[in-house]
Amino acid sequence: MPALLTPADLALELTRQDPGERPVVLDVRWRLGGPPGRADHAAGHVPGAVYVDLDTELAGPPGPEGRHPLPPPEQLQAVLRRAGMSGTSRVVAYDDGNGSVAARAWWLLRWAGFAPEQVAVLDGGYAAWVAEGHPVSDSPVEPVPGDVVVRPASMPVLDADAAAELVRAGVLLDARAGARYRGETEPVDPRAGHIPGARNAPATDNVGPDGRWLGPAELAARFGELGVNGGVPVGAYCGSGVNAAALVLALEHAGLTPIERPAALYVGSWSNWSADPARPAATGAQP
Repeated sequence: MPALLTPADLALELTRQDPGERPVVLDVRWRLGGPPGRADHAAGHVPGAVYVDLDTELAGPPGPEGRHPLPPPEQLQAVLRRAGMSGTSRVVAYDDGNGSVAARAWWLLRWAGFAPEQVAVLDGGYAAWVAEGHPVSDSPVEPVPGDVVVRPASMPVLDADAAAELVRAGVLLDARAGARYRGETEPVDPRAGHIPGARNAPATDNVGPDGRWLGPAELAARFGELGVNGGVPVGAYCGSGVNAAALVLALEHAGLTPIERPAALYVGSWSNWSADPARPAATGAQP
């Protein structure tokens, strides 16, 4: 299964006669500042999709490590089992934005030990699913509990020190909007600005006007302009480790990072960095 799955391909997967061969579908719709996406899920979702909440299920409690730190492995395992996952499940996640929240679920499942070919993001998300005329459901979903075992640390993770070092040894990408990167505004975190030396690569630019992800060549050209050429170490951060996961996916989709050596994610991101007054902050358009 490719990392980006079209609505038509997902619809075909969901017609498999054997329920055990159908992918587990995760609805991870979420908005910064709320309200939670659970009401949207109840109003209509991909048939069979299980709602999973980013704030309470795909992240640990906010604190010194950031606003969306890694969830405890036992918590994540319980969530995935509730969604009906086993170790051999294939999983497709979708949101109703630019794919970044779904990419966080994709990244977290890879971190938890799922193989690359087991996990995908729905290209274009829920909007594309509806636009193509695929069925929706408002029926509650209660899958048979699964028995997956979470095996954490299968994706590279940065802390603040490692992020600072990567600026010197490679390329660190900042997935936030340009205004936040430049320090013109900071609606959420303690300080404005960016990690000195980081380069701005807004996650919103991973997709085109239709909400579908750009092709590999377009993404490779975009990241190439930022100094990513496949020969240097690369990492990504954002506000709290959500949007940056979309850069990890985009870099892999572009062929700039091999599946066995994905880009590293600074999970704590700016919410962790900016909370430490000893960490410097740069402003303006330049790294």
